[in-house]
Amino acid sequence: MILETIAAQKRGEARGLYSLCSSNPFVLEAGFRQAAQDNAAVCIEATSNQVDQFGGYSGLTPAQFVARVHEMAHVARFPVTRVIIGGDHLGPNTWRGLGSRKAMANSADLVHACVAAGYTKIHLDASMPCADDVKDGQPHLEMRTAAGRTAELCQAAEAAYAARPRGATPPLYVVGTEVPRPGGAQAGSSGIEVTRRADAEETIALTREAFRQRGLERAWERVIAVVVQPGVEFGDAELFAYNSPRAMELSALIAREPRMVFEAHSTDYQTETALRQMVKDHFAILKVGPWLTFAVREAIFALAMMEDELLGMRPGLMGSGVREALDNAMLRKPEYWAKYYRGDDAAQQFARKYSYSDRSRYYWGDAAVQEALARLLVNLTGGLPLPLLSQYLPEQYPAVVNGTLPNAPRELVLHRVMGVTGIYARACGHGR
Repeated sequence: MILETIAAQKRGEARGLYSLCSSNPFVLEAGFRQAAQDNAAVCIEATSNQVDQFGGYSGLTPAQFVARVHEMAHVARFPVTRVIIGGDHLGPNTWRGLGSRKAMANSADLVHACVAAGYTKIHLDASMPCADDVKDGQPHLEMRTAAGRTAELCQAAEAAYAARPRGATPPLYVVGTEVPRPGGAQAGSSGIEVTRRADAEETIALTREAFRQRGLERAWERVIAVVVQPGVEFGDAELFAYNSPRAMELSALIAREPRMVFEAHSTDYQTETALRQMVKDHFAILKVGPWLTFAVREAIFALAMMEDELLGMRPGLMGSGVREALDNAMLRKPEYWAKYYRGDDAAQQFARKYSYSDRSRYYWGDAAVQEALARLLVNLTGGLPLPLLSQYLPEQYPAVVNGTLPNAPRELVLHRVMGVTGIYARACGHGR
């Protein structure tokens, strides 16, 4: 399915693939529904710190992550043969505080575990300096060294693939990173700096040579994408929109590669027009993550506001307090947001609720938050007054009125998330 997308790109078709970088149950169910509606595949990826051989922050190993995704697909009656599972930024990121030898050993074990578990889309990213990668007292990693480490990780992946059952799908590889080289430009008046064509060319050339030196020529034939920075990004409350003319040199470069496209990260919150243009410009794999859980949060907060309105109308109804439960969980365990949100207490409180980076996504699995969310959904079972729907979920209101969307809280949340997946599906040439 991925290879079909690449082939279509090389025929000159504006076809793409979007990847859901989330394990949120609402997001995954919405993704299955979107793909079923479009008769397409669904790509679901876990980051290297979210899922690893030690459990990651999600508590899941790669094998457990695959099992959970497949279980949810079965519940959604979506065929697992159309589920693509991938790993994002697989490399030393989690262990960059260690020396390179130990960090790379852990990284190789992670990549091996992912391929052994059935991941088939593998982003190999060894671009980050480890504790002993230092030059003139500063963290530093040469591109040639990063390329060599990428090939080392690929060797671990190929070893895991060789041990898979006969007929198993071979892994497809993505290389490169969107992070600028040391000293790279920061966001300015013209937006995020686009990866220089010369840097992209060097990444491809050095990585190809590193694969050759390790006898991985056949694996190189399965390198289907390179990660670059096309000039898109988002902050707490700001967006950097895609500007096609600024990416034309990159677009021309990858058009010459017979089997590769670009993979674009941080495409969240771009307009449908911009995403469609990115696909046309050969940024054919679009990664989306925070926008999906941002949509979940938007819908749940809207439901909580409607619940507040109904408390005085339904005697005996006990409010869920889901918004308070979420913020309390974030305050109890600030490690997932504290170093990202700046400003005074008021600014941080606002960001915890509404930031585009949506660090609240790490807390929906908290037991107290889950309890409050379950109470919210029960409280609103039986339908919401249409005027409240019009006020708080105006995009869902017409679908409820015309009978295409059930007036049920879970369905409203899923519909809100599918507002995002639908944008990506259409941009990739699949949705309606």
